[in-house]
Amino acid sequence: MSIFVDGATRLCVQGITGRDGSFHAKGMREYGTRVVAGVTPGKGGGEVDGVPVYDSVAEAVERTGADASITFVPARFATDAVLEAAEAGVRLVVAVTEGIPTLDAVRLYHRLDALGTRMIGPNCPGIISPGKSKVGIMPGSIHSQGQVGVVSRSGTLTYEVVDHLRQAGLGQSSVVGIGGDPIIGTSFIDCLSAFEEDDETEAVVLIGEIGGTDEEEAARFVEEEMTKPVVGFIAGRSAPPGKRMGHAGAIIAGGKGTAEEKIEALTAAGVPVAERPSDIPGLVGKALGR
Repeated sequence: MSIFVDGATRLCVQGITGRDGSFHAKGMREYGTRVVAGVTPGKGGGEVDGVPVYDSVAEAVERTGADASITFVPARFATDAVLEAAEAGVRLVVAVTEGIPTLDAVRLYHRLDALGTRMIGPNCPGIISPGKSKVGIMPGSIHSQGQVGVVSRSGTLTYEVVDHLRQAGLGQSSVVGIGGDPIIGTSFIDCLSAFEEDDETEAVVLIGEIGGTDEEEAARFVEEEMTKPVVGFIAGRSAPPGKRMGHAGAIIAGGKGTAEEKIEALTAAGVPVAERPSDIPGLVGKALGR
């Protein structure tokens, strides 16, 4: 199994006629993802590398049965694009776009919750279930199919950790980049819960970073709800005090959100926390008794 996407996922690419949309649509198709439609208002009736283009997501869903969408549109149009997909009946939207205003993200969160649509992101690399489907910009070549679930706030750090896992012979069931903005559609807890229910996943790697309290909340969930082993890593141990680092969500306020606090919370919940990304495979192997 896998979480959120699999070989049956039928994907619509919003903004497919643009530079980024066409490039990544091709990459997703080459990986094996079923890219069944593209959407660019005003360019319906055409195609991109054999993928039909429609004027609206509603039309794409009606014609192709698309059940997932990914947005490659500028930030000023991204909120409307995500809402359009949700209102067309799409049940998963991956919002790669960065720069969506926080208040717009709040509005999206509540509207999508009412519509029953899951959003991954915004400002994220997406999701991949190795050997089945890739919806996002993650490099497929570094992933391998297996039993380790990965959920991360960081994009490029995810790639590094996945590569270490692959080299150690530890394949992945699904890898989810949830994004680092203050308001996101899918949380650590959402992913941990899905991995807990996934028969294929045997262990989970949680990659956090400074700022906010998401990792502390995830630690409580692990302690109270998880039966599968979880290994953690927190980026930002050496961040200068009082400095804003990286993602919009990586803001330490009022002494909260430091790496030390997150590591302490995870450790107290029984989660071993790696000092370096290269240490993660060893901790996962130990947790699995290998």
